[in-house]
Amino acid sequence: MGESKDGVKGKRVVFVTVGTTCFDALVKVVDSQEVKDELLRRGYTNLLIQMGRGSYLPTKSSGDDGSLAVDYFTFSSSIADHLRSASLVISHAGSGSIFETLQLGKPLIVVVNEDLMDNHQSELAEKLAERRHLYCARPPTLCQTIASMDLKSLVPYSPGDATPVAKLINRWFSIHHFSDWHAIATAKSAQLVRKYDQPFILSGDNKEWKSLLRPLMID
Repeated sequence: MGESKDGVKGKRVVFVTVGTTCFDALVKVVDSQEVKDELLRRGYTNLLIQMGRGSYLPTKSSGDDGSLAVDYFTFSSSIADHLRSASLVISHAGSGSIFETLQLGKPLIVVVNEDLMDNHQSELAEKLAERRHLYCARPPTLCQTIASMDLKSLVPYSPGDATPVAKLINRWFSIHHFSDWHAIATAKSAQLVRKYDQPFILSGDNKEWKSLLRPLMID
């Protein structure tokens, strides 16, 4: 997982995604001149923003004057094609977006939404950042993260490594006092991730957790 040298010619797209959420703080900061100038300095040519349910509209630019070309949209039936064509992905901390990007082998900066209460998703992003699978930032630190990132130092993510996900599952059950389900999760969480290969279940409510764990109780 790496990066072309700064200044390399050719189309290099930065894809920003907020999923189905409203995360105007992220959209605003990537639309700031400071961040756009830094992306251009790092050799990126295009900025495509999936803005979700937000109300802030980025400033479109064709890039004909040598600036960063900027475009945006609200939703898409699938962001997979945008992820595949990206040279860099900047994402909210949704586990679905994180793991889909990592499984495609794309360099990733996860930006945590500090306005969310009980933000368990930020813990997942921070754990994966500790393991050097991605960079983790907040809106005020995004520009500095882009300026200082060394994408060659990122470690490819192995889908079979469920350790950080399993730990987060266990912690979630402990916090919400589902002691019986917590015991099941302790033994089965890694198996759950391997079986379903869909870490985005982390965002589900307790009914979704139980429906997903129930099949795993029968060996």
